[in-house]
Amino acid sequence: MEINDQLTEKAKYDLVLIDRAINHKDQQAYAELLKRYRDVIYFLMLRMSANHYDAEDLTIEAFGKAFKNLRQYTADYAFSTWLYRIATNNCIDFLRRNNRIPSADKYKWKPEDQDELIEQLPSEILDPEEDLMHKQKIRLMREVVDKLKPHYRNLITLRYFDELSYEEITEILHLPLGTVKAQLFRARALLLHIIESSRDSI
Repeated sequence: MEINDQLTEKAKYDLVLIDRAINHKDQQAYAELLKRYRDVIYFLMLRMSANHYDAEDLTIEAFGKAFKNLRQYTADYAFSTWLYRIATNNCIDFLRRNNRIPSADKYKWKPEDQDELIEQLPSEILDPEEDLMHKQKIRLMREVVDKLKPHYRNLITLRYFDELSYEEITEILHLPLGTVKAQLFRARALLLHIIESSRDSI
């Protein structure tokens, strides 16, 4: 893929990753693209959907569509802009299907949104105290998950710790997609109940 000299250094490195992903079947390149933009896409989806679980699913869908159509991307503009547009359009379609917005006009992507979202994105670098608290919360959360029945614990682990898609979970557990979604909904409800009961610990 030809490098556009007008792109930023970050955008140029994205092109290197895209070339590795497309032409060399480099799974690590896909993983790095996901890591670079997962949080900012999640916060965009959360702002639009106002729902944590919808935002998680919409984030996964956005990357799924982007990676599936990666060969259609051209270096005329940054990969991040292309990805944000895919995510935004997918979210608008989701909100329309669920009658969540009367009009999608206010959600149309504007280039300045990118800078705003990046400014809102929490720093990936934690100071020692924040890092310790983060690790403690993960440990406590795993302890909470361990209180679930094995089947629900497995679902939560696959979805949120291993970060697998619904489709990947259906293949692993040999269950219909609808069943996986329904059981995950139940697992989340049980998990939230346990968390509410032990809020002071977490």
